[in-house]
Order: sequence, then structure tokens, then C-alpha cells
Amino acid sequence: MEEKLKFTTEIAVMVARSPHGQAATWPPTLTIQRDGICIQTITPAPDLSDTLKVSAQEIALKIADVIGLVGVMAVELFVVDDQLVVNELAARPHNSGHWSIEGSVTSQFEQHLRAILDLPLGDTSMRAEFAVMGNVLGGAKTDMYRPYLHLFARTPYLKVHQYRKEVRAGRKVGHVTAIGNNLTTLESEVSHAVNYMNGVVDE
Repeated sequence: MEEKLKFTTEIAVMVARSPHGQAATWPPTLTIQRDGICIQTITPAPDLSDTLKVSAQEIALKIADVIGLVGVMAVELFVVDDQLVVNELAARPHNSGHWSIEGSVTSQFEQHLRAILDLPLGDTSMRAEFAVMGNVLGGAKTDMYRPYLHLFARTPYLKVHQYRKEVRAGRKVGHVTAIGNNLTTLESEVSHAVNYMNGVVDE
């Protein structure tokens, strides 16, 4: 379907639902892909109209209700002109929701536990205007500790998560997140951090 659709961007909406039917969504997230792998997310999705943002969340809530979701799920959508096309569902905590660990009052992981335990769901409001997350892919560097020294000194508000996986070329081995109100700065710092950790840049 991806090859046939002339979509402009890809977005994802994280949605949570409990057994008794309480549901909540987070703001739509722009997912930036390279060679079929998500390399960066921006929340809320910039340049997406308010109408489409609301529609995307409504679609996610409707799907969650119809399938009787319990827990969290990522609803991935293509933006085709002024329409949304559902691409994929992932009924679990998802890479496109990792930004919520720092960027939301309630992260996708906490919300997942609340939902499956049938507890009241948490607040999904954002802690800052924007949250940018970058996936760290395996590259030339295999020592994933030393980059902390440079990155934390350069960008004190940067958050780094490592998955304790063996480093292999192209494999997701972690992610970095920055939240704030200046999107240009956040994108720049996250991109630098990712490139530094995988060996593309060395300063």
C-alpha cells in the first residue's frame, strides 16, 4: 500500500483503553522514516491541521473501542492530502510513543499498566510544547557509555535510553529525547546526539 499511496507524511497516535471502556489518546506524532526504519519522531506533529489532529485521535479511539483494546496501541496513519489512511496497528507500547516517557504527564508504559489493571487512566497532556525523539541505530561505535560524557555536557536536558542490546549496524539500540518550546533547537540537538552515538560525527 505504501508504494501506491502518494502520502505526504506518516503519523502515529498512541491510544489507551481499559477493560471498562475508559480511553485516552496522546497528541499525533510525526514519524520520520529512512529505509523503512523510524529515525525520529516529533510530537505534536508539526504542520498537521487541527482538523486532522482531531480526526486522527478520533480514529484511534474508534478502533480501540471496536477491537476491545485493553492496554496501549499505536495507530499508524498516512496523511494523503487532507485525508488520513490507516496503515498499521501495533497493540503494545510502541517506538512512536517513547517520547511520552519525558514528554507527557503519563507515559505510554505507565498508562499501559493502568489500563490492563483497570485503573483510572492518567493525564496525557504534554510537559512542554514539543517532544523530539531520535532512534539510535547501531553504527561504528560499540562503546555506548563514553558518548554520555560529551552529550550530557553539551545538552544537559537530553535524556538517553539504552536497550542493552548488542550493537549491530542498523539495529535500534536506544533512543534520545529532548522536550522544550523551540522545535528547531530540539531537532538539532537530538540529531546531533544520535549521530554522535552511532559514530557519524565525533564532536
